[in-house]
Amino acid sequence: MYLAHVRAENFRIFGPAPQRQGDDDKSLRIDFGPGISVLVGENDSGKTAIVDAIRLCLLTTAADFYRITKDDFHAGRNGRVDTFTITCVFRGLTVQEQGTFLELATTEESGETALYVTLKAQLMDPLRSNRVSVTTRTGPDGKGPALDGAARELLKATYLRPLRDAEAELRSGRGSRLSHILASYPAIAKQTENDFDADNDTATTLVGILSRAEHHISANTAVAEARDAINTDYLEKFSIGSDVLRGEIGVAGDATLPRALERLELKLSTGVGGAEEWTKRGLGYNNALFMAAELLLLGNSETAPLLLIEEPEAHLHPQLQSRVMELLQERAEESSPRVQVILSTHSPHFACAVPVQHLTLVARGKAFSLAPDCTQLEAGDYPFLSRFLDVTKANLFFARAVAIVEGDAEALLLPALAQATGRSFSRAGVSVVNVGHTGLFRYSRIFQRSGEQIPVAVARIRDRDLVPKNTPKDMRGELRSSDEMTPAEIAAHLVLLKAGDSGNVQTYVSDHWTLEYDLAAASWPLATVMHQAIQCARISERSWPAADKLDETERRATGEVKAWEAEGIGLPEVGLRVYRPLRMKNASKAIAAQHAARLLKNVTLTDDDLPPYLRDAFSHLCSGA
Repeated sequence: MYLAHVRAENFRIFGPAPQRQGDDDKSLRIDFGPGISVLVGENDSGKTAIVDAIRLCLLTTAADFYRITKDDFHAGRNGRVDTFTITCVFRGLTVQEQGTFLELATTEESGETALYVTLKAQLMDPLRSNRVSVTTRTGPDGKGPALDGAARELLKATYLRPLRDAEAELRSGRGSRLSHILASYPAIAKQTENDFDADNDTATTLVGILSRAEHHISANTAVAEARDAINTDYLEKFSIGSDVLRGEIGVAGDATLPRALERLELKLSTGVGGAEEWTKRGLGYNNALFMAAELLLLGNSETAPLLLIEEPEAHLHPQLQSRVMELLQERAEESSPRVQVILSTHSPHFACAVPVQHLTLVARGKAFSLAPDCTQLEAGDYPFLSRFLDVTKANLFFARAVAIVEGDAEALLLPALAQATGRSFSRAGVSVVNVGHTGLFRYSRIFQRSGEQIPVAVARIRDRDLVPKNTPKDMRGELRSSDEMTPAEIAAHLVLLKAGDSGNVQTYVSDHWTLEYDLAAASWPLATVMHQAIQCARISERSWPAADKLDETERRATGEVKAWEAEGIGLPEVGLRVYRPLRMKNASKAIAAQHAARLLKNVTLTDDDLPPYLRDAFSHLCSGA
């Protein structure tokens, strides 16, 4: 069995379910598969609230206690509510599990057996206290039998908190986490017998070994001498009448398996060529060690092994993050029993390491599954994204807005152009994702759905793939010219380039030709910047020029643009002159973009200076800033 569905109403960021037709659904409704599920999204989008909802409803195997407070009750426009509910639904029950939860499970109309667990929390006195009444019941409507102690123990999840102190968790001590983990391991569970033989001084079980250690400690000469001194010199002098006061020095606690396990600690060694080093390790390796211990516990769970992890990337360098994700996927998909893993992350390394269909994008209090039946991604998009969605592109899962572009030049220039016009992509939470010429629509379809739209603005920015009028033949190549086409043909061409626009996903096509040409033809300030950048790129092919040579090239380019303007040459012709070295491959587009981004740091532009298509794209991307 596995946790298949979670609902939450009026819990933290998640508000009420619709009461009548037309109302917005502000509650949480999220589905999970039996393997690994990854929650991605920006900070404060609701990822932690989802994990905590599961923790509250099912409880966890750790010894921590979650106390519900007023802050857990949703606060909306009409004030704070006084009740919230969380429902966890388990499916895929085996015959044995159906028997275990016989009185608690529900047989649905489809014939499938499901287990519903509903937690209801109510503020007893919202105005004056934090006292909360909590009930946990079963049944589809939350009115079935209460979840008893035995069933609750079987459903508890294993939880790894963010910024966890892995070293402390693995340290010995009363009630240590390591002792709980080891107590559930089958081989250790058989160590409860005390087989200490005092006559032969032998022991093989943990309890027997502990008893043997206590025996030898008590019999130790120094210990015996100290004990006798206490008894003879002090306690006997305190005796009154027939009372006899005597002390014994021994190992603290009784000789039981829990006491034996609480004396154990787990530490890490690393070494090369068999040479082990037992020294204090960094946070990252200790974090990995802690996850290994928790997986040991889950690997021996017979019912619904569920692992909740917040920020598994904590303290791990990128390569170790990849190794941890490989292990989690292996335990979720190949091990027996399979461990269901639900994790939240801010790491692009984790986001790109799992197939897209296992991701759930959480944005502004809404959860959007990327499973095949939930998006407009086509069947062929999923294997494509699994191959080509890398760490840099996975930034799109954590952005408030996404600019999807087809080349390095756009990736370098767009943030600089936005900054020069008084906008800030970083302040607006915009990620620029360069997907090349083949994946523009595959990546954008991640954000397109038939139902409620993901509240992330997506701008697909692409070239027109036509050359403007009066373009010299040697610059045209195989592209058609707009002066060879009718207005209807041009309109049809643009419709094809923008195919698939819907909701927050919009395509912005260059007004005339390419980004570089359109910038040079848009305004005199941009014509100057682009001419300077492209001329600097021509002298930067082999090595980066010295500063004085760059200054000289920029001054010469500025003078040429001023001369063109004085001669009355129009911007379309200036754009062709500026763009020619790039089109004829006498300069690198990427290097020209680097120079342009550098130059734009010292330039202030207005919206009127920009090409109209970029002005519209920036407005779309930064509308929420």
